Amino acid sequence: MYLPYPPPPLISLPLAWNTPPMGNQDEKKIIQLSDDDLISGGFLSDGASESVKQTIQAARANPKLLAGLTWFMLECQGLSDQKAFKSHTSAMKDVSTGFSVSSFVSVPHISDFERVHYWHGISIDPPELLYRSDLESNPYPVPLPGTRWHEVPVKTAEGVFETPLNAVWHIVAPAIIGILDKRNIKYSALKTARFSTRGEDRKKTLGPIVIWIATHPNTTGFESARDASPDILHILEEHKVEGAVVEWYEGSVEKLSGEPLFRITKKPNAPRQARRPLTVALGVPIATEEREHEDAQGTISFFFHENKFKNGQPSPRVLAVSNKHVLQADSTTDYQFAGGDAPRQHVRVCGARRFERFLDEARDLIAANVAEAVELAQDIVQLEEGLKIENLEETEDDEDDLGLAKGNLKRLEKENRELQALLTEDRWNDIARRTIGFVDWAPSISIGVDSRNYTRDIGTIELDPQRFKDNFIGNVVDLGNRFNSCQLNTMFYPGKTNPDGIKFNSSGLLAIRGVVEHKQMVTPRGVDENGVPVFIVGKDGNSTDFTVGRYSGLEAHLCDLSGKRSVEVAVYNYDKQSGNFSAKGDSGSLIFTGDGRMLAILHSGMGKGFSSHVSFSTPAW
Repeated sequence: MYLPYPPPPLISLPLAWNTPPMGNQDEKKIIQLSDDDLISGGFLSDGASESVKQTIQAARANPKLLAGLTWFMLECQGLSDQKAFKSHTSAMKDVSTGFSVSSFVSVPHISDFERVHYWHGISIDPPELLYRSDLESNPYPVPLPGTRWHEVPVKTAEGVFETPLNAVWHIVAPAIIGILDKRNIKYSALKTARFSTRGEDRKKTLGPIVIWIATHPNTTGFESARDASPDILHILEEHKVEGAVVEWYEGSVEKLSGEPLFRITKKPNAPRQARRPLTVALGVPIATEEREHEDAQGTISFFFHENKFKNGQPSPRVLAVSNKHVLQADSTTDYQFAGGDAPRQHVRVCGARRFERFLDEARDLIAANVAEAVELAQDIVQLEEGLKIENLEETEDDEDDLGLAKGNLKRLEKENRELQALLTEDRWNDIARRTIGFVDWAPSISIGVDSRNYTRDIGTIELDPQRFKDNFIGNVVDLGNRFNSCQLNTMFYPGKTNPDGIKFNSSGLLAIRGVVEHKQMVTPRGVDENGVPVFIVGKDGNSTDFTVGRYSGLEAHLCDLSGKRSVEVAVYNYDKQSGNFSAKGDSGSLIFTGDGRMLAILHSGMGKGFSSHVSFSTPAW
C-alpha cells in the first residue's frame, strides 16, 4: 500500500536567497571573481564539489565562451551535486539492508524466492504472493542451491480484452464476491489481469486470465485462499471461462492524496520543463489552505466553463475539477460555497513539498546545462584549433560541427538566464501568493449515487480569472520531455495499428477532446505486435508527472474493512522500466487516451512501500 510521505522539509533556498543581496551577487560572473571570492562562497574551499571546481577552471580557460556563467549557476551545480551524493549514500544503505527476506515467516508450499519474486516487473517493489491456484501444475522456476546466476522472469500486468470472461464479468464478479463473503474473506480488491513475459528472442508470451484478489493485510491466510480458489474456478467454468488462474496477495487501497500562471509554450526546452507545475496545463499540482498542515496534495483533472448561473443568467466562471479528498479533510459532508462574503477555502498551486521539488528540479536543470556548456566550450576550442591545420577533407565537417556547437552553447546560455530569472524572483515563494481559486462545491464521497457503484470523489474549484485569463488555452496536457513523439506513438500504438492515424506531435502537447464512452471501454482499438488487444492510457499528476499505463479492461471491485464496496476503473503500470503509473499526490489526475479522450479520474491506488502496481479511478463518462 502507499505509505504517506514524511513531513516536508523546510524549503532550502540557495545561499543567495538566505542572505541579504550583496551587490546583486547572483548575477556576478564567474570570470570576474577572485579566488578569495570563490573560497568565501564555498566554491574553492576544502570539500567543495569537484564539478564546481572544474567549471571554474573551464570558465577561466575559456572566458569568452563561458562568460555567461554566474555565481547563482555555481550554487545550483553545487546543490545538485550534494543531492546526488545523498541519494547515492542512501541507496547504498538500502542495498546493505535489503536482504532481510529470510526474516519473514515462510508460507507453506511457496518458497521465499517465489513469494518475493513471483510478480517481478509489474512495479518497482511488487506485492508478495499469498497463494495461486496453479501451484502444482505450473511450478515457478527457483534457482538450485549453488546457482550463481538465475534469470527472474519479468512480468507486465496487462488488461483482459476479447475473452469469454469479458461477456460474463458482470455476472461472475458478484458471484465471486459472494464466495468471499460466505468464507468471511476480507478482500480489498477483486481485479482481472493477464501477465506477459518476454523470452530471449524478445517475443511476448501472454499468460492466462488471472482473477487477481487482494486481501486486507493480516486477515487471510494461505489455507483460506487455497480453499476458496476451487469454488471461484468452478464459477468460471460454469460460464465457459476455461484455463483461468486465481492469484492472491495482501494489499490495501489508499487515497492518493499572486501572479498569473505561465502560458504553455510549444517549444520543448529546459525552462518549459521547469515551469510545468506553474502553467495553465492540465495536471496542475494543488493543495488547499485547509489541509496545508497535513501536506495533503493533489492534481487538477480538467477545466470547464459554467454556461449559466442557477438563475439562468450567463456565467463567466471557469472551474476546475479534482477529488473531494484532495480539497477537504472531511469526506462525509456535502459542501457548497455560500457566496457573498462567506469564508473561502483557498486552493494553491504547489504545496510546500511540490514547490521544493520545483526548486530542486530547476536547479538541477541549471547544473546540467552548466556541465554541458563546459563540455561544449572545450569542444569548440578543439575544433577551432583543428581548423587552423589545413585538411580539405575534414574542414567542411569541422566547420559544421563548430557551428552546431556554438549554436548549442548559445541555447544553453539563454536557457540558464531564463531559469535563473525564474528562481530568483520571489513572487512564487509565499504560498498565499500561489492561490488560484477556492472550493466551490464538494459533495461527500459516495458509492451509492447510482446502481453502478462507482466512487463519487469529486469537487470543483472556482478559478481566479486574473490567474488564468491571459494564458488559458483550454484542456491541454503538457507531456513533458521524458518521451519524444516517436516513443509516445510506439507506446500508445505498439502494434503499429493506429486506426485514426493520430500522431503525437513534436510540441509535447495533447489537447483533450471528448470522453471514452462506456461501450468503448470494453472494445480497445489497438493491438500489440502479437495482435493482442491493448488499451494504453496516460496521466499527468502532481507526484509522478506524465506516465503511461495499461487499462485493465474489466471493472475492479473494491471493499474496505468497514464493508463499503465500490466499482473502479483499474490501470496497471506500463512495464518494469516505466515506474509507477501513480503515487500519493496524484489524486485528481485525468487519465486519457492517446487521441485525447478522457477515460477516468484517478483517486486511489494499491502498492507496497512507495511502489504501486495498480491505480483506481472513476470513469469520466
